[in-house]
Amino acid sequence: MASGKNCGRLQQSLALQPVASPYREGSRMTDNYAARDLATIAHPYANLATLPDQGPVVMERGDGVYVYDSAGKPYLEGMSGLWCASLGFSNAELVEAAREQMARLPFNHLFAGRSHDPAIALAEKLKDMAPIPVSRVFFCNSGSEANDTQIKLVWYMNNALGRPNKKKIISRQRAYHGVTIASASLTGLPGNHADFDLPIAGILHTACPHHYRYALEGESEEDFATRLANELEEMILREGPDTVAAFIAEPVMGAGGVIVPPAGYFEKIQAVLDRHDVYMIADEVICGFGRLGEMFGSQALGMRPVSMSLAKALSAAYMPISAVLIPERMYQAMVDESRKNGAFYHGFTYSGHPVAAAVALKTIEIYERDDIVGHVRKVAPLFQQRLREFTEHPLVGEARGMGLMGALELVADRATKTAFPAKAGVGAMFTRYAAEEGLIARSLGDSMALCPPLIITESEIDLLFARLAIALDRTTVWVNSTLK
Repeated sequence: MASGKNCGRLQQSLALQPVASPYREGSRMTDNYAARDLATIAHPYANLATLPDQGPVVMERGDGVYVYDSAGKPYLEGMSGLWCASLGFSNAELVEAAREQMARLPFNHLFAGRSHDPAIALAEKLKDMAPIPVSRVFFCNSGSEANDTQIKLVWYMNNALGRPNKKKIISRQRAYHGVTIASASLTGLPGNHADFDLPIAGILHTACPHHYRYALEGESEEDFATRLANELEEMILREGPDTVAAFIAEPVMGAGGVIVPPAGYFEKIQAVLDRHDVYMIADEVICGFGRLGEMFGSQALGMRPVSMSLAKALSAAYMPISAVLIPERMYQAMVDESRKNGAFYHGFTYSGHPVAAAVALKTIEIYERDDIVGHVRKVAPLFQQRLREFTEHPLVGEARGMGLMGALELVADRATKTAFPAKAGVGAMFTRYAAEEGLIARSLGDSMALCPPLIITESEIDLLFARLAIALDRTTVWVNSTLK
C-alpha cells in the first residue's frame, strides 16, 4: 500500500491524465459490440445520460476468477459479477449439468401439481441443509422475486390466521432487498425510491446498524446495538404490535455498503421481535452458501429467522433461480387459503425451471464435495487482513468486512469522517482506475465493495489487493488535484 509520500511521486508520474474510456476508437468493441449495445440496450444501474460518452465494457469470456472483455483484456472479478458467481466463470461441471438437463427435459413448470425430478431433489436438499425448520420450498427466479414473495406470503398467512391488520413489514435504512415494486420498497436506498413512487404503504425502515457512521460519540458496539433494538421496539409499539408482521434483514448488508452489524445486534433484535410476535425473514441472497465462512449467513451472525430467501450463489449464478424457505405454520395457512379460494394463486412460469434446478443441485454438490466453506475459512483471514491494511490510507475512513466480503469507505476527512459530496464521483473514479488496473470492484456511493468468487486463492487475493492499492493511490492523486 502506498503512503502519502508515494502518492506524491505517483502524482508526478501520472501527470494527471484523464481516465481513459473503455470505449476505444478502432477496437472491436467500438466497431461492433459497443455501438450495437448503445443502440439497443437500456442498462440497469447506469447513468443513461453519460453512458454514450463512456461506452459499455463488453465481456466475452471467463476463466476462473477472471473475465475478459471484447478487446481481450483480463480483469480479476472482485465482485463475483454481482455478488453471485461463487464458483468463478468456467466451471465445466455446471455447464455439463445444464447441457444434460436441457437435452433431457429443457422445460416444465410446477403449476397445478406438475413437477419434475430436479425441482423435487433441490427442494429436498434445501430442506435438509437449511439451519431452520422448513416445511416447503417455493421457487422463484431472482432475489427480488423471492423477497416479493415473502411479503405476499406474510400477508396471505395473516389473512388466513384472522389477523388482517398485522401486515406491516420493517426493513432497515440502507438495506437492499430487490427492485420489484414490493422488494424495492423494502430496499432502504433513496435511489431505488426516487421518482418510482416508492416505498408502498406498510413498509417501514428502522436504523442502519453501521457503527462507524451512526454510533454516538463514545458509544460502544454493544450500546449501539442496544439503542437500535430499543428504537425498533419503539417503532413497533408506535405502529401497534397487532399491525407489524415481519422484520427482514441481510446478515451482512450488501449493496448498502457491506455493513457488518455490531456485536450482539441480532440477539437484541430477536428479543424485541419475540416479545411482539414479529416474524424474522433472513435475506440470504448474498450471504448464503459460504460467503461468510458458514453455509448460511444466519449461522455466522447468530440470527434465528423463521424464513429465508435464497438466490445468487444457489446456482453460482450459472442459471437464474431463487427460493423461499417456508415454515410449517405458513404452509398450513397456504393450504387453508387454497381450500377457501380454490388454489394458491401465486407463481412464475419459470418457478423451479428444470435446467436451473439441475445446475443448483450440482452447485450444492460442489460446495459440499470440495468443502468450499472450509476453503473460505482458510483464505478469508488473509482477505480481511489485506483489506484492513488500508485502514491508515489517507483516503480511507473505514475498512470493514467479514468472510470473503469487504469494503473501503472513502472519506474527504478521516478525523471528522466527512464524506465527499455525492456529485464528486470519487467512488466512480476509483472503479474506473481499478478497471484500468485489471480489477473489477463496485462503488456503493463512496464505499468500495469487494466480493470475489469463493474459489479465489491466496495468491489471487494478494494480486487483487495489489491492484486495488494502485487504483486507490491513483484516486488519491485525482482527489488532491481536482477536489482540494
